[in-house]
Amino acid sequence: MRAAFQSDERLRETLKEVFRELGLSAREFSKVSAIPQSTLYKILSGHRDPNITTLRQIVKTIRQLEGSEGNFIAIIAARPVLDKISEKKMIIGDRMLTLREYSATTIEEAIIAAVRAERDGASALVCAPIVSPTVEKLLSIPVATIIPRDSVIRAIEVAARKIE
Repeated sequence: MRAAFQSDERLRETLKEVFRELGLSAREFSKVSAIPQSTLYKILSGHRDPNITTLRQIVKTIRQLEGSEGNFIAIIAARPVLDKISEKKMIIGDRMLTLREYSATTIEEAIIAAVRAERDGASALVCAPIVSPTVEKLLSIPVATIIPRDSVIRAIEVAARKIE
């Protein structure tokens, strides 16, 4: 937003940088923001200055994509599990959702993280089955439970090899 007040060129540079950081093309941003693709291309190429309505929509969409507008899904897990998540953004249907990580190593930490995530504005929460029944009773947002089928089987195989 600050770039819009500095200069048109600075705004274009900042928008391009933000799109790169979000991992989106102008076309993808157009789809998520409902700003016509041609309008974005004209702004990015310097052939058009954004009007105040377009500028507001750009800022609103960036905030949503960054998760600061409450349009994020919180994931509560141990750090090694969170480190395996490569995507920080996901397109589901026609919506772009941000994934925000909350690290926890104990049940108590997971419950605290769940309450914090809801206070931060999470739209939904994903957590382990050992904590999800308790969290569902505390929160007013939807809770999805992680079912680690493959990793459980691999862990059993590792344990079996260790006792041979």
